[in-house]
Amino acid sequence: MNEYFLIAKIVSVYGKEGFVKITSFTDFPERFFDLKKVYLDFFGDKKEFFVERVKKQKNNFLLKFKNFETGEDASALIGKEIFVDNENVIKLPEDHYFIHDLLGSTVLRNGQVFGVIKDVLAYPANDVYVIDNLGKEILIPAVKQFVESFNPEKKILILKPGDEFYEDDED
Repeated sequence: MNEYFLIAKIVSVYGKEGFVKITSFTDFPERFFDLKKVYLDFFGDKKEFFVERVKKQKNNFLLKFKNFETGEDASALIGKEIFVDNENVIKLPEDHYFIHDLLGSTVLRNGQVFGVIKDVLAYPANDVYVIDNLGKEILIPAVKQFVESFNPEKKILILKPGDEFYEDDED
C-alpha cells in the first residue's frame, strides 16, 4: 500500500515555460534535484506527475512537470500540495525521524506509560517533544541526554530513567 508524504506546495507560476515556484517543507531541499516523479493532490486523489526539470533560484526551487509547457498550463497547479510515495522518501541519518513517525507515539519512562507525543516543536538548538501526560503538556528536549530510544515501527519512545527533568514547579 502506498503512503504519501507531503514535501512542498506550489505557490505560483514562474515565467512562461511552465515552471512553478514551490514552498519546500523538507529539511533536505536538495532532494528536489533527484526527484523523477511526485504526486499532486486533487480533491483527495493523488495524481502522478513527472518532474522534467528543477532549478534553484536564490532560496526557492522551481519545478517543471512533463506536459506543462506554458505558464498558463502550470497555473492550474497553483495551491496544490506535492507528495512523494514511500519509495521516494528520503533516507534519514541515524537517530533522525520524521515528525509523522513521532506523532501519536507512546512515551515510556521508568517502564511505565508516561504519555503520548502530540507535537514536535522545531527550535534552533534541538527539537522539543510535546507530550500529553494525562491532559497536561510536558516538554522534553529531543536529545540523547533525555531520550533512550525510539522505535518508529512500534511508535514507542523510551525516555532515560530518572526524574531530574520532570520536576513540577507547582510545589
